[in-house]
Amino acid sequence: MNKRPCSAAMAGILAAAAAAFSSGQFQTTRPAGNDWPMLGGSPDRNAVSAEKGIPHEWDIKAKKNVKWVAPLGTYAYGGPVVAGGRVYVSTNNGGEFRPGIKGDKGCLLCFDERSGKLLWQATHDKLDKPYDWPEQGVASTPFVDGERLYYVSNRGELVCADARGFGDGENDGPFKAEKYKDRLDGDFIWILDMIGQLGVIPHALAASSPVLAGELIFVCTSNGVDENYEKVPAPQAPSFMAVNKKTGRVVWKRNDPGKNILHGQWSSPAYGTIGNQPQVIFGGGDGWCYGFEPLTGEPLWKFDINPKGTVWKPEGAGTKLFIVATPVICDNKVFVGGGVDPASAPGDGHLYAIDATKRGDVTQTGRLWHVGGEDFGRTVSSVAIADGLLYAVDLDGFLSCFDVHTGKRYWRYDVQAGVWGSPCVVDGKVMLGSTDGELVVLQHGRTLKELARNDMRHAVYTTPVAANGVLYVATRRFLYAIHGPGEGPNATGVAAPGGK
Repeated sequence: MNKRPCSAAMAGILAAAAAAFSSGQFQTTRPAGNDWPMLGGSPDRNAVSAEKGIPHEWDIKAKKNVKWVAPLGTYAYGGPVVAGGRVYVSTNNGGEFRPGIKGDKGCLLCFDERSGKLLWQATHDKLDKPYDWPEQGVASTPFVDGERLYYVSNRGELVCADARGFGDGENDGPFKAEKYKDRLDGDFIWILDMIGQLGVIPHALAASSPVLAGELIFVCTSNGVDENYEKVPAPQAPSFMAVNKKTGRVVWKRNDPGKNILHGQWSSPAYGTIGNQPQVIFGGGDGWCYGFEPLTGEPLWKFDINPKGTVWKPEGAGTKLFIVATPVICDNKVFVGGGVDPASAPGDGHLYAIDATKRGDVTQTGRLWHVGGEDFGRTVSSVAIADGLLYAVDLDGFLSCFDVHTGKRYWRYDVQAGVWGSPCVVDGKVMLGSTDGELVVLQHGRTLKELARNDMRHAVYTTPVAANGVLYVATRRFLYAIHGPGEGPNATGVAAPGGK
């Protein structure tokens, strides 16, 4: 079931998308301005910021260099992203910020960028296991496009929401069936139910973060194995797809991993122009990385990250891996690592540089360099590339600096804790959060130099981002806006947490 729907309406959608291609509207670089409107900051997913004046150390308890702090739920996996004067973080309902909305829910919170004030909350009721794991909430980082944002809910829905929520007093778009319609609630424009409409069966969590180019949104559906880890109950359901951003209508869909999905599918797509050919890149739950033509979904290339002879066993007990990390595009190449569910057993991993100008099965012909085994562990993190240097971290918390062209390692740093997020390069510094609640800051360069280890008090599962002169760090429980000296105190009036 790898096809695109055919109709007069669909022909019109494809014609509009093709026109966007030719007019240069299919953006491949970081958006104009100083916002950070998506996972990785730009469609290529390379988390490198041009912001300056970002401090390398701060003190939460003493409020040193802390502009404001806002409470989240009990787990936060998606975001932060910053766009249009707003900051978005995906979490659960552990904070119960909306009176009358109690219990386990998935939430996306929208804050005012200047003050940290909560503007609105999009709330999604929970499904049963194995579709929607308890307490995990929304895990998708939204893509903000003007006054619209796109994300995947905990219910396996691709959601288009109004960036203003119901705060503007209007119920925008064709979707009018919102359960929560107070001025502090989220306003949905359209919703594509990937479980109910497409037959997708996510395992544990639907977690992909969409990327948008022109008229098309690209997303991984999170189709996975059953609760007993024995089989893929819906092998014909799509794993990757393109959707019209205005209508929520599926333009094309593919199920390439099919029955070969190993566990879950939680990677997010990347988009870029490679060798004059626009491509959308997906990391598959079968351990293959795929490149597709964006308009039609026709395959361009695929790459197997697993060497011959590897064996899959549940809970990471084997040697075969799948792709959880988001691929990164840079200089006609795709960089991606192999991993497992981050709660699974540690072990040897793989990190590849792939020549994405090749076609067909490029497992051999497209392999530029590789590190793995004892040299690099399993990872769920994306790489960050700046000035010819590539930063990559594994689940065990070893951050390495490689030559992006050759794969030569310049240094290896022990974070001394597990890492689920990704490194971000900003203002001559490499920043990375850990599951032990620290955010380490290293000097960007070929020589290893630690600048600071900042105590965040709670686990950091997300990637720090910088926008408009401010660093944003989402911990498991709080969102922090970090700024240089001279900024006002904690504008939300929420006391900075003093304990673990």
